[in-house]
Amino acid sequence: MQARSGDIEDNAALPVMAPVMVLVRPQMGENIGASARAMLNFGLDRMRLVAPRDGWPNPRAVAMASGASPVLERAGVFDDLPAAVADCDWVLATTARGRGLSKPVLTPERAMEQARALGAAGKRVAVLFGPERAGLENDDVARANAIVTVPVNPAFYSLNLAQCVLLLAYEWERQGAEVPPEVEELAGTDLAGHVEVTRLGDHAEERLAAAGFFFPEAKAAGMKRNLRNMWARLRLTRADVQMLHGMLRKLGRGAGE
Repeated sequence: MQARSGDIEDNAALPVMAPVMVLVRPQMGENIGASARAMLNFGLDRMRLVAPRDGWPNPRAVAMASGASPVLERAGVFDDLPAAVADCDWVLATTARGRGLSKPVLTPERAMEQARALGAAGKRVAVLFGPERAGLENDDVARANAIVTVPVNPAFYSLNLAQCVLLLAYEWERQGAEVPPEVEELAGTDLAGHVEVTRLGDHAEERLAAAGFFFPEAKAAGMKRNLRNMWARLRLTRADVQMLHGMLRKLGRGAGE
């Protein structure tokens, strides 16, 4: 089996050369398809397959890939690992087990940080993923420049192939995307302004005072201050303020009115 021409297309014109995800001797077409989906979720489309057990193409992989079938269509297929990484400048091997080999062991975050730096310099990075049953063999890992280990539960460290691909692909995209850590979803409204919240506080105090809430008198000032602090802390929207004003008006008129 030879590499498909689409797989070895030069990526140097891109701002950062994305890593190639190399599935070594994958056993189940479903896992290949799920890996393709995981890759495309995070902007990766360069897959290589080394001696897939059930041959290639695989209809189960296509069915599982759903909308990510273009990743499979351009995947390179190789007889052995040396051929699959022959054009790569840096190779990372994913494994959770100690291999007795002297190599740097990286977190996914550090690995993709290196991959981005190398990709920005026009270098091709390959990430190796082993077969489902037992992962990469020592001879596979020996060909890598570094090991990537996901910090998982040491009592149960086995990851599904597609899950492992997902973690590395996510980390790749996360480091390259300018995504704010928190977004306020306002559902078509805006946050209430200071004046609007102040008026709500005034209205609440008026209704609560009429109901005899601020008792005893010695504690009234502190109770009002705590209420003002609560209104300010809640990050109310204009819709929230309008609804609360309506509730207070209704309570002020009485349930039977």
